[in-house]
Amino acid sequence: MRRKKYEQAFVRDIYAPVISGSHLLYVCKIIPSSMSLPVLHKEGDIVLGGLFSLHDMVLEPSISFQSAPMPTQCTRFNFRTFRWMQTMIFAIDEINRHGTLLPNITLGYKIYDSCSTPHQALKAAMELMGSKEDARHPAEVKGCHGTVPVVIGDGGSTQSLVVARFLGVFYVPQVSYFSSCACLSDKKQFPGFLRTMPSDFFQVDALVQLVKHFGWTWVGVVAGDDAYGRGGANIFAEEVWKLGACVALHEVIPKIHTHDKISNIISIIRSSGAKVILVFAVEQDAAALFDGLTGIHWLASEAWSTAAVLSTPKKYHQILQGSMGFAIRRVEIPELQDFLLQLDPSKSDSSKNPFLIPFWEEVFQCNFGVSNSQENITKRKPACSGTEDLKSLTNIYSDVSQLRISYNVYKAVYAIANALKAMRDCKEGNGPFDRNTCPDIDKTESWQLLHYLKQTKYFTRFGDEIQFDRNGDPAAMYDLVNWQLNSNGEMDYVTIGKFDETTVTGQLQITHGNVVWNGNQTDVPLSVCSSICPPGTRKAIKLNFPICCHDCVVCTAGEINAIECVRCLPEFWSNDERTECIPKQEEFLSFSDTMGIILTTISLFGSFCTCIVVFIFSRNRNTPIVKANNSDLSFLLLLSLTLCFLCSLTFIGKPTQWSCMLRHTAFGITFVLCISCILGKTIVVLIAFRATLPGSNMIKWFGPAKQKAIIASCTLTQVIICTVWLVVAPPSPRRLMPRESAIVILLCEEGSAVGFGLVLGYIGLLACICLLLAFLARKLPGNFNEARLITFSMLIFCAVWVAFVPAYISSPGKYATVTEVFAILASSYGLLGCIFAPKCYIILLRPEKNTKKYLMSKASDKF
Repeated sequence: MRRKKYEQAFVRDIYAPVISGSHLLYVCKIIPSSMSLPVLHKEGDIVLGGLFSLHDMVLEPSISFQSAPMPTQCTRFNFRTFRWMQTMIFAIDEINRHGTLLPNITLGYKIYDSCSTPHQALKAAMELMGSKEDARHPAEVKGCHGTVPVVIGDGGSTQSLVVARFLGVFYVPQVSYFSSCACLSDKKQFPGFLRTMPSDFFQVDALVQLVKHFGWTWVGVVAGDDAYGRGGANIFAEEVWKLGACVALHEVIPKIHTHDKISNIISIIRSSGAKVILVFAVEQDAAALFDGLTGIHWLASEAWSTAAVLSTPKKYHQILQGSMGFAIRRVEIPELQDFLLQLDPSKSDSSKNPFLIPFWEEVFQCNFGVSNSQENITKRKPACSGTEDLKSLTNIYSDVSQLRISYNVYKAVYAIANALKAMRDCKEGNGPFDRNTCPDIDKTESWQLLHYLKQTKYFTRFGDEIQFDRNGDPAAMYDLVNWQLNSNGEMDYVTIGKFDETTVTGQLQITHGNVVWNGNQTDVPLSVCSSICPPGTRKAIKLNFPICCHDCVVCTAGEINAIECVRCLPEFWSNDERTECIPKQEEFLSFSDTMGIILTTISLFGSFCTCIVVFIFSRNRNTPIVKANNSDLSFLLLLSLTLCFLCSLTFIGKPTQWSCMLRHTAFGITFVLCISCILGKTIVVLIAFRATLPGSNMIKWFGPAKQKAIIASCTLTQVIICTVWLVVAPPSPRRLMPRESAIVILLCEEGSAVGFGLVLGYIGLLACICLLLAFLARKLPGNFNEARLITFSMLIFCAVWVAFVPAYISSPGKYATVTEVFAILASSYGLLGCIFAPKCYIILLRPEKNTKKYLMSKASDKF
């Protein structure tokens, strides 16, 4: 609710009221800050937005509230992210150069630095969505389209969360290349978010399979303090518990890496005894943890599983050797390295590329003299000549041996290009929008591009099929990499397995012969809270410890060691502590639970109402309306209705042998008695009118004795059916004991399905006959024709029981009994209301119509 109110307020701020003549117009106008952010811009027919965290952190200026704050300063230039940005430019140039994918269309770009912070990312996104500069009047601004119809980025999940909420308001598609937080798959919150990076759901699934494969039961988890780290670590911890293993520790690396906090985490890791620790964090946070920790086998999340900033420095070699983690598929992109090495500040206008100078100063540790960086001033770096040669250096930027995230950026650009191609190839009259229309080829609408992006499906030139599922996620394919030192003392990422979500099994595959663990060991490390108990001892639970921790106690005389858990018998269930088996809780429709109380109240109320009707008819049994409707049959019908209401009470309570037999037979017999009375009344109505015809002697064949005989014979038939049913295969109580449930379901089994079907079928047959006869007599003359009332009552009765059959079959446990009781009560109320309510209305409220003259007169209108 809070997020919704924020979005509404945000939209109000964006859509400002503008007076135009006599009309009040709402137009979109995003006003950027007075200090615009540095942007790398190239014109094109279609301009793609880009967000890259080229710096790892932001130095926030001090705010005195007495003067305008200084512009935000980003620090710690990231060469790896700069390569990602260059890959986007490379892919766009490649598409423009070849011209086969988008002929006669030139792609441009507008790229901002989000500085690894949500605030900076949001500012950049707002500038990307800013109104076009050439708009002179508010009326010319037609919505918040800005200068870009789509945004590639951001890298971090925390930044993408903020940007996705903002862009989602305008349905501007966002294609991220590195945001893996599972929370971003929620299309209700992020309708325009897609990514070429698999969701953490799949990465966690692969990590859990890895833990299961090596038999680790005592695993630690350390997360980064952001959406990516916390979200992934929480999912992993939950899945590990489901696996039966335990989480030895669950700590969070703060964004401000103070010595005290990091030391505290290291101390917890050492005291936990866990030999396998998963670090679910970005490389900047993970680096703060590894100083001084040896003897740990590290599991790497995808964010740092191939991070050169950790594998290159030799100080980490001893600590991280043998680390293992999942990385997305690696490819080799031809010509990319040559493109990366083309950068030359002496041959390009640095004002057009505001990121080139900071990159050059950082990579060559020099100073052009134009940067305001405090770091350059304090370190007094030598001057840059601009003629330095990138080819002479070997660093993360120029290293194209591990193109994984760069490949994600490459795929994102081509996904957008293919979506644009599909938009341009749309045939009018066969389009996906209203009235089969196609997009306007001269104007790229963001929401239309979003539609095509969700539908895009193409093969890269490396043979990979790229498409997005309904959550905007790609298929998950990971390489399992192992950090191993080569003969030159450098760290290599050796692929030792893979995880492919597109396969039928989705299983982890590992080549064991290639695995090297920390300390250059080849044996799988053991990470358990307690060692396996030797023969002759048993496991004893340690109080205040997880279930993976135990003591080994020598068995007493006559006992044997029980290592595995023993399942309780079917009628028992484990207690909350999983220490003993206790009887399962019985579940049935009880008089004490809420549903039982409600049904009992409804049943008794129906019986009370029936008694009220009996009382009214008794007081007025000599009046014409009671006499005209065969008072004997009416009283018998009221008696049977009372029994129908009361028989529903037999379905409530703990099922026993006698109650099961009573509830079904009482129900069958009382309802047949009720329907037989109605059938008798219907026949009386028909015969009464037929007998008035000249020469008719039918009335003598259907006198009171014959009517009672019909009722008795119909009821006797049901009694015989029930008797045979009880003799051959009577209903009996049954206990359903699901193995994975803590309850025992008590219910009555029908015994013979044929017998139960005959009971219901016979009731249905009588009801259909009664409905047919009443329908034939509905238009007979008379101001009060009871056949109409019987017709309505039978329609309700049949509708209730027709709906009862599928509801009864599909209802689980005691709710099947609730369904049957409800059907009994609903049909009983239907009969009582339709047949007797109109009569009571005339008797009590319209006594002037309770006359023989009125009843014998022809009806001028329907009652």
